[in-house]
Amino acid sequence: MKQTDIKEVKQLLATPKNIVIVTHWSPDGDAMGSSLGLYNYLIQQKHHVTVITPNDYPAFLNWLPGNNKVLNYQLKTKIAKPIIAKADIIFCLDFNSLKRIEVLGVEVGKAKAIKFIIDHHLQPEDFAKYMLHSTEACSACELVFDFINLMADGKSINKNIANCLYTGMMTDTGSFRFPSTTARTHKIVAALIDAGANNSEIHNRIYDDNTESRLRLLGYCLSEKLTVLKEYNTAFFSLRADELKRFNYKKGDTESVVNYALSIEGICFAAFFVERDEAVKTSFRSKGTFDVNLFARKNFNGGGHAHAAGGQSDLTLDEAVIKFVSLLPEYKKQLNKKQ
Repeated sequence: MKQTDIKEVKQLLATPKNIVIVTHWSPDGDAMGSSLGLYNYLIQQKHHVTVITPNDYPAFLNWLPGNNKVLNYQLKTKIAKPIIAKADIIFCLDFNSLKRIEVLGVEVGKAKAIKFIIDHHLQPEDFAKYMLHSTEACSACELVFDFINLMADGKSINKNIANCLYTGMMTDTGSFRFPSTTARTHKIVAALIDAGANNSEIHNRIYDDNTESRLRLLGYCLSEKLTVLKEYNTAFFSLRADELKRFNYKKGDTESVVNYALSIEGICFAAFFVERDEAVKTSFRSKGTFDVNLFARKNFNGGGHAHAAGGQSDLTLDEAVIKFVSLLPEYKKQLNKKQ
């Protein structure tokens, strides 16, 4: 942010405002951690704040402070619409295009409120007056931490804010193992722990509170649904809607499954295809130099980061998988390049 923008935003937030915070479709740990971290900061500053998600998110995030105040736009459309229309400011967290929030994007787009993007994805669209954006940030939560400090309120980070921001930083870095993790990441995490974040408890709530059905679904994916294409250093999973139903699927049950494919020795490109919400959702992960953001943008109406991206397809599941495999020869040189 430019120094002039910081001054303007400080002045804007100097008196109580009606504020809406929105985040991307199928919110993950960073989406909800950043949204509720910012929510807890802004209510502390006496603003009237509503967090609105496009749809539901995993139950393992329901413990986050402020979760009980979140509005699911898909279920509470009539309540959410007037709140958005009356907002003075709309913070757009962890997404770079209004398309990423589906039908909620239409309401946000036409709202008269001042828009403010806080995001770390590549190629953000120009729909906001203010933007705190960096692709070098490990997460949107890192940028919310920066935002609070830019407002000269670093001392305002209490236990609730710290727990939210730690959650997003931990999940978006794969427990601090992805290349996006830097020395600065750890310095911020240290500050959050000093402010009250309970790192051990957060890890347990996110990763060690699985349902039996979720573990059985993971086992099924690993034993029955994994395809490895050594010629292209690629591996992928695909799941049909009836298979999700068989394992009593709940939102978040397939999160991070794609990383198991990427963990195979020699694999530098991993994908996950799932039949859900009347479409085929895709997740892509990579190691080394292969850019899955470009791959997703070009081929699957998606995008994200260089090593982690997503998308979707209007094709059937089988057709989407066939398309994916048919594209691999085009990328063979990149995929076989020494990483």
